[in-house]
Amino acid sequence: MPSAPSTPGSATVVGPGYRDQQYWLRYQDFFPGALRVTAENAPAEQWWPWRGTAVHLDRVARPRAPTKLIALHGVGTYGRMLAPYGRLPSLADFEFIAPDLPGFGLTGASRRAITYRDWVSCVLDLVEAERSRDERPIVLLGISTGGRLAYDVAAQAGGAVAGVIATCLADPQRDDVRRRLAARPEMAQWAGLLTLVPKPLAAARVPVHWLTNIAAASNHGQFANLVWADEIGGGSWLALGFARSCLATPPAVAPEDYAGPPLLLAHPDDDRWTPLLLSRQFFDRIAGPTRFAPLSGAGHLPVEESGLADLDRAVRDFLDEFGLQ
Repeated sequence: MPSAPSTPGSATVVGPGYRDQQYWLRYQDFFPGALRVTAENAPAEQWWPWRGTAVHLDRVARPRAPTKLIALHGVGTYGRMLAPYGRLPSLADFEFIAPDLPGFGLTGASRRAITYRDWVSCVLDLVEAERSRDERPIVLLGISTGGRLAYDVAAQAGGAVAGVIATCLADPQRDDVRRRLAARPEMAQWAGLLTLVPKPLAAARVPVHWLTNIAAASNHGQFANLVWADEIGGGSWLALGFARSCLATPPAVAPEDYAGPPLLLAHPDDDRWTPLLLSRQFFDRIAGPTRFAPLSGAGHLPVEESGLADLDRAVRDFLDEFGLQ
C-alpha cells in the first residue's frame, strides 16, 4: 500500500545541499548556454519526508504557472542533473520539481532495502502531495530510465498525471535490453543470478558502473566520464537488491492495456546505450494517444543542440495537441 501523502516539501535544511555539493556545475558546460544552470539561477532546495526518508527536491516555484513538471531521473543520475531540461522554452513557464530518488543525489538510501517499486511509490506519493497542494495538471518528464518510471507512475496515477514525456522506454525484462544496459554485454546472462542473491546480501552495494554501461550515458566522452565519476550519480553505490528489482519488475500495466494520459516518446536517434529500436518495441504496443519524435544527433542523455531543439519542438507540439499548457 502506498504511504499517505506527505507535505509537498520544506525549505528546512536536513543535510548538505547543492550549494555544498557542486559537482553538478561541471555538467553545465555541455549544455547550450541558455539552458545552463548556475548557482545563481539554480532551483530552490526542499526536503520532503517520505517513509522515514528525507527526499531532496529541486523546485522552481511558479505559482501562476498553469502546469507543473515533475522531472524523473534514472539509475546513475539525479534531479539536479535534469534542471537544464526544465529551462527549454517549451517548459520554462512550468513549475519545475525534480526529486532525488532514494539512493541517488542527496537523498540517502533508506534503512530498509529499497526496490524499484519503492521508486514508483515515492513518485506516486509526490504526485498526490502536489495535487493536494493545488489542482494544476502535472506532466512527468522521464529522462533515460526515468522514462520507464514515468510510464509506470502514469499508468497507476488514476488521472492525477496529465501527460508523459519520455526519452527512453526500453523494457529491462528483455534480454536484448539487458545486454545494452549491462556494463559489458556478457554480463546480461548473469542478470538472472541476481534473483538467487540471499536476502541478507540484497543490501550489499557495488559501484553503479560495475553493473551498468554508464560510459554510454553520453556520446561526449568527457560528459560520460563526469557521470561515471560522480559520487552521487554514476559513481555511487547500488544495492544488489535494487538492481535485481529494476531488471525483474514488469511494467505496471502491459502497453496494450495502458489507459493513462497522452505519452510522447522523444528518443535520441544516436543513443549508443539504449538504441531507438529497443524503445519502439515497447512504445509501438502502447494503447491510447501517443506521439513520437526522434532527437537528431543526440546521445542517451541529450545535450546536443540539434537534439535539444528537436525535443523543444516535440514537447511544444505535444503540449499544444493535448491542451497541457
